[in-house]
Amino acid sequence: MGRGARAGVLLVQEIFGVGEYMEAVAEDLVRDGYVVGAPDMFWRIEPNWSVRHDERAVERGVSMVSRFDWDAGVGDLEAALRCLRGLPGVGRVGVLGFCFGGTLAYLLASRVEAPVVSFYGSGVPSQLELMASVRGPLQLHFGGADPYIPREDVAKVERAARDGVEVHVQEDGGHAFHNRKAPMFYQEAPAERAWVLAEEFLRRHLRE
Repeated sequence: MGRGARAGVLLVQEIFGVGEYMEAVAEDLVRDGYVVGAPDMFWRIEPNWSVRHDERAVERGVSMVSRFDWDAGVGDLEAALRCLRGLPGVGRVGVLGFCFGGTLAYLLASRVEAPVVSFYGSGVPSQLELMASVRGPLQLHFGGADPYIPREDVAKVERAARDGVEVHVQEDGGHAFHNRKAPMFYQEAPAERAWVLAEEFLRRHLRE
């Protein structure tokens, strides 16, 4: 990386939009020294949409995803990645996605060469054929007690992993265990363990 250049991270939103949780993760990354871009993946449906983590949040988020164009969305991420890489002073760039964004990050990893971290992407187990197309280092995180991603599906991901692909399972973690802005999901211990792994992965591939 050139002298004075800062590594960048493309942050890919959860189903709740680019809201308070994504802002908190972006702040964590900025404190770690990264330049962060967090594109609005729902802009074609309802620009700037986000929802607070209340009892209706999951229902509303799932409704947005049901109208989402996945192929166009991955194309948007490719464009966002090019934009982030083109910013003055930005060196290497990686990708970090959560939940809905974890699936998108995995799909992006099959199209571009970049370090990618995916947290509990529910679409990963059903698209394992893409693993052979992943061009850069990939780190996948799952919860072993996730009601949305059965443990047997996570085991399929573990078996499909190849060189350059890390699969980390927090056996006590449910879905969205890292989301500290959602009391209904957040689990401090698995969140901290997984985040240490993600930070180390990004540092190793973007800053060393």
